[in-house]
Parts: sequence; C-alpha cells; structure tokens
Amino acid sequence: MSNGGFPVLVLTTFTDHTDHSFITSKIKQNPSKPAFHYSEDFSMMKALQIGLWSVWVSGILLIALSLYATQRLPLSMNPIFNHGSFGDLDTPKITIFTAPAPFTGSLGTKQSLAIRSWLALSPQITVVLFTQHPSAACFATSFGSRVLVEPDIDFTFLRVPFFHSMVARSRAFRSDIYVVMDTGTILLPDFVLGLNYAHELDNDWFLFASARNASSFPFYMDEDGKYWLNEDGKRIRIQEDILSSSWQWNCGEGRMMIAWNNGEMPLHHGVLPPFLYGRGGHNHWLINEALSSGLRFVFDASWVISIFALDNSRHWSNGLVKSSIVSDIEKGSWEYDGNSHLTALYGSSSLNEVNYSAVMKLLKCDDHYLLINTTEDILHPYAYKRTSLRKGRIAKFWRSKKTLACVSQTKMSMNRMSGCFLKGQLVPTKTLMFPFSLESLLSITADKNRTVVLTVAGYSYKDMLMSWVCRLRRLRITNFLVCALDYETYQFSIMQGLPVFNDPSAPSDISFNNCHFGTKCFQRVTKVKSRMVLKILKLGYNVLLSDVDVYWFRNPLPLLSSFDPAILAAQSDEYNRTGPINLPRRLNSGFYFARSNVPTIAAMEKVVRHAATSGLSEQPCFYDTLCGEGGSTRMGDNRCMEPGTNLTIHFLDRNLFPNGAYLGLWERKNVKSACKKLGCLVLHNNWISGRMKKLERQVLSGLWDYDISTRMCFMCTENKLTRNFET
Repeated sequence: MSNGGFPVLVLTTFTDHTDHSFITSKIKQNPSKPAFHYSEDFSMMKALQIGLWSVWVSGILLIALSLYATQRLPLSMNPIFNHGSFGDLDTPKITIFTAPAPFTGSLGTKQSLAIRSWLALSPQITVVLFTQHPSAACFATSFGSRVLVEPDIDFTFLRVPFFHSMVARSRAFRSDIYVVMDTGTILLPDFVLGLNYAHELDNDWFLFASARNASSFPFYMDEDGKYWLNEDGKRIRIQEDILSSSWQWNCGEGRMMIAWNNGEMPLHHGVLPPFLYGRGGHNHWLINEALSSGLRFVFDASWVISIFALDNSRHWSNGLVKSSIVSDIEKGSWEYDGNSHLTALYGSSSLNEVNYSAVMKLLKCDDHYLLINTTEDILHPYAYKRTSLRKGRIAKFWRSKKTLACVSQTKMSMNRMSGCFLKGQLVPTKTLMFPFSLESLLSITADKNRTVVLTVAGYSYKDMLMSWVCRLRRLRITNFLVCALDYETYQFSIMQGLPVFNDPSAPSDISFNNCHFGTKCFQRVTKVKSRMVLKILKLGYNVLLSDVDVYWFRNPLPLLSSFDPAILAAQSDEYNRTGPINLPRRLNSGFYFARSNVPTIAAMEKVVRHAATSGLSEQPCFYDTLCGEGGSTRMGDNRCMEPGTNLTIHFLDRNLFPNGAYLGLWERKNVKSACKKLGCLVLHNNWISGRMKKLERQVLSGLWDYDISTRMCFMCTENKLTRNFET
C-alpha cells in the first residue's frame, strides 16, 4: 500500500480462522500453485509483523528508560545549561543588575566567579554592572553583549551607588524579569527554574530570596563555564555536594535577592527614598512597601532559589576614591545610619512593621511548586486562589502525606532563620553627622592639582544645589565641596551623598525666600564664602568658588588653571556689550578662581577683614579691596592689581563666562543653543531678584538637571523637566 508515493506499513493481528481464510482465498485465485507456497508467504508476513512490533515496543521502552534516567541524574553531571534546552521552553529574558567593587584582588576573583555562575544558567541572562571603575569594562569585554557596564546612575562622593537610581535606571532595559542582587553571590540552576515558575503567574509579582553564608565555598567552574568542580578538579553533583550541605542563612539583607516581572503595576506607592546601595534597609523597605501597597503579589522564594554569599564582610569601597586616607569608621557606620534614618522616616514601615512570617512562601515539594502561607497553612496555587491545605478541593499531591511532611520540614527551617527578618530595627537614628573633617574631605575630593570646586548653599536653595551637583556629575567633575549654611542643608546633603561640611560661624537666621541680592540676609550669607575660600587656601588647596546658580556647560578648570599663579580670575558683572568690563563694583564674587599662594592668601585676608566691618555685601568689598575704591588700581579694560600684594585680578571674557544680564541670554527662546553658539563655559543666573523667579527661569530654560520629585539626577536618556517647584 502507498500514500502519496511513500510506502505505508499497516500492522494487524491474525487469528487461526483468518490464517485459514487467507490461504483458501489464495488457492482459489491460483489453483495451479501448491498450497504450502501460500503457507510460506503467510509465515514470512507474520514474522515480519512480529519483528516490527518488537522494534516498536523496544523503542518505547528505551525512550521511557532514557527519560527516567534523565530525571534521576543530578543537574551538574550534565553541562550547567545547554544553549538549546532553555530556548525550547520559551525561557523569559532575565536581566540581573548589580553594583560591583573593582575587579581586582581576591574580591574581584569572587565577583568573577559569581557572575560566571549567573551567565552559565541560561543564554537568556544578561548582567548590567552599575559602576564607574575602569576594571569593570575590562572584565565585561570577554562576555560580549551579555555583560554591560552602566555608569549613568547617581553615586555618592565615595562612589557608593544609590539604590533608587539603580532601580530607576533598570527601566531603561528591556527584559521579562528584573533582578537586583549583590555581586558576590553564587547562583545555581534552581534560580532559572524558580523564575520560570514565577513568570507563568497571571499577575504582576515581586519576590525576594535570602542568601546562605558561603565564605569558604570550595568549588569553582571550569574554563567553559559548564561544570562545577571541587578543589581536586573533579565534577561535583549540585544536589549531593552543594545543596545537601548545612549552610547557615545570611541575615544581612545586603545579600538578599529581589526580582520582579515586567508588568503594568509599579512596585509600590510613592517614591523610593535615596538609600545607599548595600548599606542596609533598602530591600526590607521595598518589601514592606510592596506588601503594603498591594499592587503586586509578593512572595518569599528563599527555599526554592539557592543563593550563596561568598563574603560576609562589610561592604566594599569601590576603589575610585583615595581610600587609604579614609578610616574604616569614616567609610561605614554613617552610611548605615543614613539608610536607617530613611527607613524610619518614609513609607509605611515608619508607622508599622510588616509581619514577614505571614508572607507567602514559594516551596517545591514532590517536584511541584507551591505558594503557601505557612502561618495559616493557606495554599495559594494560582496567586489569588486561596485554598486550605487541609480543607477544600485541592489536587491530590497537594494534600499527600509527602507534601505535608515537606511543608512541615520547611516550616522548621523557617523557624531557624526567623531572626533574619527586620524586627526592632526601624528606630529613628540619632542626628546624622559626617565623620569627615574639612581636611579629610579636601584630601578625598581634590584633584591631582590640589584643586577643589567650592559652593555655599542654604536650605532654600537645596534644589538648585542638587541641579548644580548633577550637572557637575554629568561632566564627570568630582572634586567639589559643599559648605552648608544651616543644619537642614547639612542633613540634606548627607542624604544626597555630597561631600559637605558646615560653617559654625554662619548666620543662623537665614530667610527661606527673602535672602536674595540686596537684602540683609544676602549680605550676611555672602561673607561666609570668602571666609571659607581663605580657610581652604591656607590648607594648601586651590579653590574655584561657584555659586549654585552658575550653570556649567563645560569644565572651565583647564582654562582657569592656565592663568599665571599670581592671577585671581573672576567673572565680570558688567552688562553693557561694549566698553571696559572692570568698572567699579563689577567684580562678581560668585565665580572666581584663586590659587593657594602667598599673594592670593594675603589679598583674601584683606577681603575678609574688610567685609567683617562693612555694612555692604561681600561683592563690593571684593572690588574695593582688590581694585581700590572707585577702581583706582584698574589696568586696561579687564584687569586691576591689589597694590599691597601685587596680585592681579583678571576679569574673565564674558562670551565664555557671561553673567545674567549679558546679551539677554536668559531671554532667548533657546538659551542652551545661544550659549553654545557663543562658546559659553558657564552661565550665571544672576541679575534677577527673588528665589522663585531665579528657580523658574532656570528650569524653564532647560538648564536643569535634577528631578525634585524623585531626588535623582536626570539621566542621559531623559529630556523631560520637572515643572513643579517647592515653595
């Protein structure tokens, strides 16, 4: 028989009656042929059928045995993953975000092992490294597009990343599942299996998983990243050699993994505070808020996703700062205090404590995943369908003795790690104080030429301060310092990771809205600047003083540093387009560059003494001291000389350093384009009265780099501006 030209074999079964009928019919058709010939033909056909049946049955048995053997084999005796196997299961795309320390020394080796363990699990896994350290780029090169380096997030002046900035930046990457975890943690194949299960849930979800301590992890991966090996170089079985061992839980939340799917709902209500990543509090805070908001299904996957923390020591310094001059105390405790302060002040956790024991647990019993509330023995098989483990209509394996025993055993394990959860820690901390002196801040932040950029700000200008900081960060300028005029600005700056110090002699009665040019408050505040500049000069550092309302298009330091050491370079406040720019009272004390040398220090001492006894603001004191009253020591159209020290004061080119009234730049339709055409290095937002008017003009012009609502710098991909101003 044939079908479309292909032979078709039809298998059937003959009885004795069928045999006799078959032979009889053949004899009738051809009586000349002996009957035994037909009997032989039939016997051959029957033998062929029996043989084919044997082959078919044997094949079925072999397939069954192969499947059984595959199930019984440990995962690690095969390659950790096969590039084709997960693709057939439609594995979701998983992106892991982490903030590594430098890939140097023993810590770099541990981080490398951890990341290789992640990548080995599935070709669908991509790793994003939040860091600015050059060693990360070298490490990532060997992995191609599977490991990416992302430096465009907010860091503190010690280069510790901000957690809220990491979470916000993760949204720029397309992925089915987002994971945030510490770089020094090992993952095993159950990570992918657990996330695959979560991916199939019908609703948006958020999960977390605690780690086990593995400070002495005696295994490593082969060069191809396919097998785990022991210290003797022999392959190991993951189940028998790793998972069956008694590992203690890591109670530090820094090694906790969090993950969520790419869904429609946000993780929580409100705004994520500016936590420092890896400094405690932020993961528990996020879990609390996710549970309280009810926007996503939240569950604990600690018992189905194996995470091993390779190093249980205090978190790292990222190596970009001169850590040898920063003590261990300065590196650590204040950062944890700051995060504790935030957890106590913001979100639902500041009012009540979430009962972690009531959180749904993802378990795996008898090869089946179960979502269970272990406190109430409530089964949650489909995320929102709740059924009692002992009552109701549930699948047989869910109520089997084996499953109940598995759940009971897991509950005992949970009791052993109950102390790991956040209990009694959400207590408001004492007053936040930096452990840094001005001298230590200078040694940390100054560039190789011993130069710092100094700004002075009060709380009413905190948002403009942050926009100024964000702009400097965008330009990769890190050698700046902030002098806080009040305690509120000092606290705010610490929370924003700024190198801040306070001036104990600063005026305490600074008006929030009425401290602009011409006011008594303005006069008192401006005199702080010259005192601080003089103090830093005497400590041996050059100073570029910049008000927070000076917008930087490019870094002006290379040009300013090219001036002769005996020159103090300052912005001109002259607004006329033509004529001299060094006329009386036209020296702007809100932007100038002073070197640490004898004539400059002597001249600045005169400025400070003059200002202390004058009823005017700092700016006229500056001019009258350095250029003589009425400009008696002017030289040409753009210079003057302080006669007692022979220090030359150079008034900067206004096309490069325009003030707020020059050429009407702030009134242009496109301020940024006009300044770019002119070649501006900076643009001063002065010659305008009132804090709100100044703030509004700068924001609406597009020269604004800070998101007030989220307390984050705008990222490179963002063009939108915040239109709401704090009053």
